[in-house]
Amino acid sequence: MMRYKLLVLSLVLSFVVGAKDLTGKVVRVADGDTITVLDGSNTQHKVRLNKIDAPESGQAFGNVSKKHLSSMVAGKEVKVAWEKTDKYGRVLGDVTCCSTNVNLQMVKDGLAWHFKFYDKTPEYAEAEKTAREKKLGLWADPNPVEPYQFRKSKKEKRRTVNN
Repeated sequence: MMRYKLLVLSLVLSFVVGAKDLTGKVVRVADGDTITVLDGSNTQHKVRLNKIDAPESGQAFGNVSKKHLSSMVAGKEVKVAWEKTDKYGRVLGDVTCCSTNVNLQMVKDGLAWHFKFYDKTPEYAEAEKTAREKKLGLWADPNPVEPYQFRKSKKEKRRTVNN
């Protein structure tokens, strides 16, 4: 019972205190917006890059996006500033590596969308606009499909096949 009370207290305090920092080495890059960070106590944390949505595996530019993120962070020390986790238990974080805001850089390089549904940061909106205008990365495609739409269409196809 005491352990439960301490857990509840720590959760409450984490909301009051706000942002937390996680520092560690990137041991896996799952795709263009998800990494695994190994902290100093050898605990792995799955991290979903906040404010962006990268192409899925199997989607145009999915592999390019993953490789680009890997080139920036794989095997390197990163700092993750975060406040909450998503419905899958992943840390939603802003990743910094070698003084670079990795999340923003992915948008600037045209290998991720600014996730406008969840974020209104002007700097990200401007970065996406500029990447679109310059036709960088996925914006070279005449009809890029947002990852959200790609996932939705895959779900609909599965439903059709199963019915």
